[in-house]
Amino acid sequence: MFASKEGQSVPQVTFHTRQGDQWVDLTTNELFANKTVVVFSLPGAFTPTCSSSHLPRYNELASVLAEHGVDDILCVSVNDTFVMNAWKADQEAENITFIPDGNGEFSKGMGMLVDKEELGFGPRSWRYSMLVKNGVVEKMFIENEEPGDPFKVSDADTMLKYVAPEHKLQESIMVFTKPGCPFCAKAKQNLIDKGLQYEEVILGQDATTVSLRAVSGRSTVPQVFIGGKHIGGSEELEAFLA
Repeated sequence: MFASKEGQSVPQVTFHTRQGDQWVDLTTNELFANKTVVVFSLPGAFTPTCSSSHLPRYNELASVLAEHGVDDILCVSVNDTFVMNAWKADQEAENITFIPDGNGEFSKGMGMLVDKEELGFGPRSWRYSMLVKNGVVEKMFIENEEPGDPFKVSDADTMLKYVAPEHKLQESIMVFTKPGCPFCAKAKQNLIDKGLQYEEVILGQDATTVSLRAVSGRSTVPQVFIGGKHIGGSEELEAFLA
């Protein structure tokens, strides 16, 4: 069983990071002192669950966590800084600070270093998340020891529920658009005016009209989806929001 570190200080470690063409060392103190920080740690960059679920949702909920007092969100993995930088670029996760625990010192100090030799990974971090205030662990969510790669409690939604139990999450919104479309601009502005966050899918860049017709049955833009429901174009969105 992994032991919780709640009430204890995080390990004192120096992380060697590459920023641009410069080596920059970051210390535990620089990352955690006088801050409220969410940390989620995972087995490896580019691995399936980490890329499809764990990281994207923390990136998506970063602004909500910030509204409730979180100063930074750290993604820790036993990978070198070049791999972590490439993963950040691939995921377009600008709301997350990527921490390369290349030698596994931080993970070992947290009691979370495990042997993934059977996968050819060597020593890696067990999957967990934690809320750290001024360098002291307030809360940890540690995945159960079971076969495979369990992912049930270290997710962003569980962390948000702990940080802000009364907060009601907005339903996910996606808008299909194309450049220069005035109706698309109108729809996006309506969402902004209502304080609603949305993800934009740009035709010709992120998707094609084939994808648009497949999911909406239409070929015109914008097409808005809220909580899995097809709302329609800009006029239909306006009526829906009213």
